[in-house]
Amino acid sequence: MRLGIMQPYFFPYLGYFQLLNAVDKFVIYDNIQYTKKGWVNRNRILSSGKDTLFTIPLRKDSDYLNISDRYIVDELSSKWKTKLLNQIKSNYKKSMYFEQFYSVFENIINFENSNLFEYVDNSIRKICEYMDIDTKLIISSELPEEGYSHLKGEHRVKAICGYLGAEVYVNSIGGISLYSKDSFDESSIQLRFIEMEKGVRYQQNCAIFISDLSIIDVLMWNNKETCRQMLSQYTLR
Repeated sequence: MRLGIMQPYFFPYLGYFQLLNAVDKFVIYDNIQYTKKGWVNRNRILSSGKDTLFTIPLRKDSDYLNISDRYIVDELSSKWKTKLLNQIKSNYKKSMYFEQFYSVFENIINFENSNLFEYVDNSIRKICEYMDIDTKLIISSELPEEGYSHLKGEHRVKAICGYLGAEVYVNSIGGISLYSKDSFDESSIQLRFIEMEKGVRYQQNCAIFISDLSIIDVLMWNNKETCRQMLSQYTLR
């Protein structure tokens, strides 16, 4: 069984969904510390030919809380959902598949839950449904925490792999300097790294292709069949 483990990211880039689609089970961390400079509540879209950040605004709170303990600002006072919907309309209304995907996007944004993890988790699941990804999703806090909650990094990953019976652990290419294949071999787990093919390109509304934008950009410019093909355009190392 192939296993992937990641934090929840808000409308992450195509590579996130390539990893998710490449495994049999995918654990989404909720009981892990939120980081301001990560991608849990923000990402990038194309605006006027440049990459532009969009963000879920959060209530002020301790920087040491887990993702599952962070909350979105009060919608009545922020109006951020309306602003984001208008931002997407303005930048993508002329894209080839705006009509097909916008209603899905709108439904995700209007999800009524102020808990950061539950809100982002819902967005990931809805995109998986839209892209016909049927990988089993598991929330990390549903696992027996006494077996791994005190562990960090590679040791935590190996403990989760052991509990779920994974023969292969697939990580994003960014983790190649963090994990040791020899260490995983000692635990009878094969460690693989997934890397998106460099030639993955599609039409964008700009002169020079900008890579690694939010999946929003991919889905606005490509039909579902093409998106499904893109999910397989990777190398396992």
